[in-house]
Amino acid sequence: MPVLKRFKTNYPGVFFIQGTSPATGKPEKIFYIRYRKAGKMIEEKAGRQFDDDMTPARANTLRTDRIRGKKPTRKEARKAATEIKWTVDRLWHEYVHDKPATKGWTVDHYRYKKFLEAPLGRKEPGAISQIDVHRLRINLSKTLRPQTVKHVLRLLARIINFGVKKGLCFGLGFKIEMPKVNNLRTEDLTIEQLTALLEAIDQEIDLQAANFMKLVLCTGMRRGELFKLQWPDVDFERGFIHIRGPKGGQDQKIPLNQAAKGILEAHPREESLYVFPGRGGGQRTRYPKRIDAIKERAGLPPDFRPLHGLRHFFASQLASSGQVDMFTLQKLLTHKSASMTQRYAHLRDEALRRASDLAGDLLGQVVNGNKGKVANEE
Repeated sequence: MPVLKRFKTNYPGVFFIQGTSPATGKPEKIFYIRYRKAGKMIEEKAGRQFDDDMTPARANTLRTDRIRGKKPTRKEARKAATEIKWTVDRLWHEYVHDKPATKGWTVDHYRYKKFLEAPLGRKEPGAISQIDVHRLRINLSKTLRPQTVKHVLRLLARIINFGVKKGLCFGLGFKIEMPKVNNLRTEDLTIEQLTALLEAIDQEIDLQAANFMKLVLCTGMRRGELFKLQWPDVDFERGFIHIRGPKGGQDQKIPLNQAAKGILEAHPREESLYVFPGRGGGQRTRYPKRIDAIKERAGLPPDFRPLHGLRHFFASQLASSGQVDMFTLQKLLTHKSASMTQRYAHLRDEALRRASDLAGDLLGQVVNGNKGKVANEE
């Protein structure tokens, strides 16, 4: 077998050969690293350009970690995998140690302890069968919503994939079947329900709760976005609201309409940066308790979500008006992708259909009127 040509990079000890991607069949670079450890020269594959998203800089970082002993060599990882019993529980603790602290950590910790530790924690991934995961999914589905079951199964997959990437264990050998989730639930309010809700809001003495609901109703903001909303984020002069860390990712701006401006100008300011402060003036972690009381007083259906439902109502009203295109609606709702906004497309289509029917009726009247004139002249 001919020796493949090695190409140098700007990093010492990092080189690549020209190969072919097994996934696409297209040419790609395969990076290797060379380093000395315990007096012995070691050469190993760092990863592929596309399949592993490897670059010379990343290969150099891997080489540095190997030299400093931060990461085991491939040979050491394989040896450790045979010597240590890497159960799901052991992988979980390693996964937690390796991952930076994030806001989702608390939720993941709860899901692992509550739903994964007992049934699968003592098993190695290679010993987990498809029927084990199937039974777990069925048992979880008895008490949890499909979306929650999906989150738990995805956490299991992330833990095992982490172990595989680190060379600690083998994979499952099968794809985890996820439950089907219907996220297209779109609440609406009748004129009577909206009137009752507005009356209940106006009667509420807790201005934090009342104004929280009013802002959702006239801006469509998520509750998490209102939790983070600070007074410096409200630009009364230029008419914008700065959205911090929306669900879509990057910070965004939405227009400050007159209704929202009036609410915020009259809203009481406390000794806190936050518009709706939590305990001690810090960031709020849950919506005001009185919101549920307002919903109950208005006589809204039990399954109506008081804040998410108002956000849907905001979007539905704009879409059904026929005056707002889907791209504009996507920006107002701070949706990351257009697919999320498409749930409202049928409302806009209906508005366009009504407008078209109206145009047809008007044209018909004109045509029939002209026919009448011709008949009278004859």
